[in-house]
Amino acid sequence: MVEEDPHLNYEVLEALRQIAQEKNVNRDLVIETLEMGLISAAKKRFGTGDNVEVNFDNNSGEIVVEAVKEIVADGSVEDPGIQIGVTQARKSDTDAKVGGELRLRLNFTDFGRNAIQTTRQVLVQRVREAEREKIYEDYQGRIGEIVSGTVQQISRGDILVNLGRTEAIIPLKEQIRKERYRQGDPIRAYLLDVLRTAKGPQVVLSRTHPVFLERLFQLEVPEIYEGVIEIKAVSREPGVRAKIAVYSNDARIDPVGACVGMKGSRVQAVVRELSSERIDIVPWSDDEAIFLSRALNPATVRRVVIDRREKRMSAIVDDDQLSLAIGKEGQNARLASQLTGWHVDIMTETRYDEIQVERQATTVPLAEVAGTGQVTRDRLEAAGILSANDLVRVSFNTLLKVPGIGETTAEKLRETAQEIVNVKVSAYREEQSRLQAEAEEAKSTEETSETDK
Repeated sequence: MVEEDPHLNYEVLEALRQIAQEKNVNRDLVIETLEMGLISAAKKRFGTGDNVEVNFDNNSGEIVVEAVKEIVADGSVEDPGIQIGVTQARKSDTDAKVGGELRLRLNFTDFGRNAIQTTRQVLVQRVREAEREKIYEDYQGRIGEIVSGTVQQISRGDILVNLGRTEAIIPLKEQIRKERYRQGDPIRAYLLDVLRTAKGPQVVLSRTHPVFLERLFQLEVPEIYEGVIEIKAVSREPGVRAKIAVYSNDARIDPVGACVGMKGSRVQAVVRELSSERIDIVPWSDDEAIFLSRALNPATVRRVVIDRREKRMSAIVDDDQLSLAIGKEGQNARLASQLTGWHVDIMTETRYDEIQVERQATTVPLAEVAGTGQVTRDRLEAAGILSANDLVRVSFNTLLKVPGIGETTAEKLRETAQEIVNVKVSAYREEQSRLQAEAEEAKSTEETSETDK
């Protein structure tokens, strides 16, 4: 019977138990890794490895390492690592025969402590890799959630966050600019992505993402969490201002009121989390014109003109509402455009009329665009492109959908149309400037004459 060093066996088993418990990884994986490590150690110690088998007895907890050797005739041993002469084999097994195999148990003592230590290191390394993979998979499945942690340090503007099981990063571009954090501060953020790196999984967080605002409202407003109220759209300028469009699936529940909460408690909780970011809660509507009017709140919109082909809406407002609708540095208009998903122009009735008059006066027929024969013009008109101005305004992809027009032709047509339209518009505006100057001069002359009298 082969004698084992119980201390060495216990040492490996204890390491196995501790690692499996501390790292919270699959025990089978740890055992598999241990087997690989012992085979590697056997190869170093005995010059063999391919014919080594490791068996772990779940009941006794004993680890058995055996070398399996082919029994050959005496004097025919070519590779002592995998072969054994029949006479030598019969010292261990009296029934040994040429052509059979002999299983020789390898002592832990024979491995040597260095080999055992190497096995333990391999085990720790593999378990660490398994732990990293588990963390990656766990956090990959949590992308889109809000996570909480503690600020670990600030490195080159990036915030490193301790999440407990791993470390996360909030890159500078994902931070609200006016916020300042110190080591040890609690922090919440949106889980944006999980990256594989040489050092393990890198969890990327964001406090500027629009969905972070959505998740915060889900936490504060039970009706959103339960699906009674839907968040249809969000637009943000992080830390400054945001707009959120909400809709109620229950006619009895006011979506805006539910989001605001009693005395503003719900929305204020979100505002505090986002460092006093001003939040406009907008009732959503599937009528684009109504939705835009609401999105431009607090300004009052007189009417909305929709151009579906260009996905553009023009909001017509009174003179005293223009600056309010546009907002400081265009912020209100920008957020409304993001919220609706349309390009938005804001103008007064007077300006809108001027634009329409200019458009009519500067319309250039397709026939004046070089390279457009009758067939091409018919095809363009069938696609709703009725003038050189339309050629300039429509998207490139729309133009490519016209039969017979490829990329080269489309680029040439647009370039030619742009030149013609620019000339027409410039001439029109120069004429308008001249007429305005004459009108102002005549008015000035008239006022001077009145004064002389």
